[in-house]
Amino acid sequence: MLDVCLLGTGGMMPLPRRWLTSLMLRYNGSSLLTDCGEGTQIAINKHGWSFKPIDTICFTHFHADHISGLPGILLAMANSDRTEPLMLIGPKGIDRVVRGLTVITPELPFEIRTMELTEPEVKFEVQGINVTAFKVNHRMPCYGYSYEINRTGKFDAVRAKDADIPLQFWSRLQKGETVTDGGRTFTPDMVLGPARKGIKVTYTTDTRPTESIAVNAKGSDLFICEGMYGEDDKYANAIENRHMMMNEAAKLAAEAGVPEMWLTHYSPSMVRPEQYLDDLKKIFPGTVIGKDGMSVELNFEED
Repeated sequence: MLDVCLLGTGGMMPLPRRWLTSLMLRYNGSSLLTDCGEGTQIAINKHGWSFKPIDTICFTHFHADHISGLPGILLAMANSDRTEPLMLIGPKGIDRVVRGLTVITPELPFEIRTMELTEPEVKFEVQGINVTAFKVNHRMPCYGYSYEINRTGKFDAVRAKDADIPLQFWSRLQKGETVTDGGRTFTPDMVLGPARKGIKVTYTTDTRPTESIAVNAKGSDLFICEGMYGEDDKYANAIENRHMMMNEAAKLAAEAGVPEMWLTHYSPSMVRPEQYLDDLKKIFPGTVIGKDGMSVELNFEED
């Protein structure tokens, strides 16, 4: 089970009814945050969630509306008696940016670790979630993220018995471990069926449409994408500032073949993003107008 929550959906500046873009994933007792602009701390408090389980924060890029809330988040973690290390992941320069922002948080009771993204695509694992960071097209280095929870094949007790595998090793094999006992080696493929469909969420913002987005969004249960502008006369702005039109996001979702797309990161001038929904659904029927606090619980498919 993966909890997904859009903490905020605004771009550039927070508004009275729209916090800046941020995404929270909760899985297996751990939390992963993507971006934390101004207001993210308040949005988390509004949901009554704890800051302590946040183990990782992934940054798309270092514009203020995506990272200026970091000092407040760090202080909130400190006040929750956190002592475990915190991992911060983002484009090249993350060490310099974090050092600058943490001048006002000099005595945190936990270690801050950083991971710098330099390649067009980087794969890594955090707290049981497989992450793919992929470069997109903004005015500064910027990455989208795919978050995936893999699911192994179904355990076959009959095969385990036929192979004379001791019962005490079954759970370890089910977890994907290889076990050696008395000169015999037991591997997961001896007792597991084909891999089953997992859970996947792809998130991208502050970018023009790119092939990397469509490729990485394929197979996602949920695609969360920037919809900065809806008005046709804002297309020149989107080109110049390297942002995305709502209809471009819908076309990407259709190309990726996802079941559902949530729009986010709206321009401050966009008062009612809902007014574009009918036209967007003609391009991609699974379009949803994202709102602050929108959440969903994603579960594995039933066997």
